Amino acid sequence: MTEFETEPLHDDFGARITGVDLTPPLAPETVEAIREAIDEHSLLIFPDQGLDDGAQLAFTGLLGEPEPNHVILGQTGRREYFGTIGNIDAEGRQMGNDHRHVRFLTGNNMWHSDSSFREVPSFVSIMSVHEVPEEGGETLYVSARAAYDRLSEAERDEIDPLVTIHDYVFSRSRVGPDAVTPSHAASLPPVRQRLVRANPRTGRRNYYVGSHAKTIEGWEDARSRDLLDDLLARATRPEHVYTLRWWPGDLVIWDNRCLLHRGVGYDADRYRRLMRQTRVAGRCNTLAE
Repeated sequence: MTEFETEPLHDDFGARITGVDLTPPLAPETVEAIREAIDEHSLLIFPDQGLDDGAQLAFTGLLGEPEPNHVILGQTGRREYFGTIGNIDAEGRQMGNDHRHVRFLTGNNMWHSDSSFREVPSFVSIMSVHEVPEEGGETLYVSARAAYDRLSEAERDEIDPLVTIHDYVFSRSRVGPDAVTPSHAASLPPVRQRLVRANPRTGRRNYYVGSHAKTIEGWEDARSRDLLDDLLARATRPEHVYTLRWWPGDLVIWDNRCLLHRGVGYDADRYRRLMRQTRVAGRCNTLAE
């Protein structure tokens, strides 16, 4: 990565990267260097990029197959590749705290990995930042790879072979009874995922939990919840958390295979927030890795 300047963000993960313009087209060696940085650091912040939708989607395609937005696909059948994070609609109008879209996004304030509920979960999420509130709206990140490394050998041996059921309807039921439409729910049946994953390039392992992880296959619900909740709590202790304060112009990439994140609330009545997210689909279901 000789063309990048890299500044660590946290002892466990993360890097701020300067010295590169992400506006496509990019040289193949630059794309490969970004992939290597994702495997090494998990969370990458590229300041002062200012990518518009066209450039962001083109950049997304350089890292792999863009993942369709599951909400739009499930509700309408259309394949679109952007999600709007914030309270600004397509006409630029501000939506307040009581707006359904804003309330729906509060589900992101639970610890999760993007698209773990899909048959083929996400590789990375990519966020281009346009407007941010003056107070609140940060995102918290932790490394489930570092959390796995902190387990004892006996604990690793116990969880390595387990399979977890991830269920979007289960997680979003905590937001409210109308959080998921019937067609959206039908498009996302529960899926089986490995509880422990390994990075295909480096071999480093992590556990794969979060709000979408409902139960462990073959275990009683109470025992499943005890283990899943304990693993999540241990990963998200305050000393392991990196708090990302967004800035307009940032382009941020995070590795959904091994990071957990959650949003922090903000006052949508007072402040505007507009960030555009794309995702890159993974290679396969985790059971086939």
